[in-house]
Amino acid sequence: MNPYPWISKVLLAASLAAASGTCGFTQTSPDHYPSQLIRIIVPFAAGGTADALARIVGGNLNQRWSSPVIVENKPGAQGNIGMAQVAKSAPDGYTLALVPVGNAAVNPSLFKDLPYDPLKDFAPISQLAVVENVLVVNGNSKIKTLGQLIELARSKATNITYSTPGAGSQAHLAAELLAHATGVEFTHVPYRGLAPALTDVLNGEITMTFAQLSNAKPFIENGRLRPLGIASKERSAALPDVPTIAEAGTLPGFEAVSWYALMAPAQTPDAIVRKLNGEVTAIMRLPTVGVALEAQGAKPVGNSPEALAKIIADDTARWSKLIREAHIEVQ
Repeated sequence: MNPYPWISKVLLAASLAAASGTCGFTQTSPDHYPSQLIRIIVPFAAGGTADALARIVGGNLNQRWSSPVIVENKPGAQGNIGMAQVAKSAPDGYTLALVPVGNAAVNPSLFKDLPYDPLKDFAPISQLAVVENVLVVNGNSKIKTLGQLIELARSKATNITYSTPGAGSQAHLAAELLAHATGVEFTHVPYRGLAPALTDVLNGEITMTFAQLSNAKPFIENGRLRPLGIASKERSAALPDVPTIAEAGTLPGFEAVSWYALMAPAQTPDAIVRKLNGEVTAIMRLPTVGVALEAQGAKPVGNSPEALAKIIADDTARWSKLIREAHIEVQ
């Protein structure tokens, strides 16, 4: 039995739309879209990577289209408030969501009463960017390599602690994935945000954390943090001498990256989804956008709705399994 029948529906809808010009919804002609204000809802406060990405995409859409594109921040409940707002919006292409991996593929397994269903209430448009995470310890730590960290954890001579911006965050999932893959135990110390979580590693009060590369790199460069591994399948161009977690720990396939996507309410006409996809993928290939994303520690992507749908399905399956086996809960 296919646990993700919605993917088949996405592909079927695309085929039917191509054949008949309709998706079971009153189709707005892509030639007349957009003709009014477009809102990109960011389910977090201004200033983070999600907000920056939305403004990069929105600003470029403004230049390409005559209709204005604005970004609205709707923070609260780990992004669930903003996501629910978009899920309930008219499926006309004028309200879009900037969606982090957590809201698309993690929160459904963490929250019992999620006010939206990412698999049913949203239409994938395109993945925008991937942000690398790096495992770091204090620059003065006696731990020099990932191998030493694992051996120390196995010996139980020292309580290995790790900080995160909160339960269910990518930092939390990455650390639990590492513990699960190596058979060791770490002690989770959740904080209210990334800044305090990173500060206590810098102060030497916490052993380690997984941080987005853009946040950790300045401290790596000045020696206050020591990188043990990149949580991606490939090494980072920003830190080419730092091995991946898979290399450093002999853990094939280890990956825990943050990604961000653009999505619309379900039932948005396929013609509009395809037009948005074409514009967004073109924007993500612009050299100026690549430079802007690099400043955020991000790599541009830009792919098809079907490719994004598969990424969401694969990550939902992977993270839900870890959340269940590691008994991860939010308070």
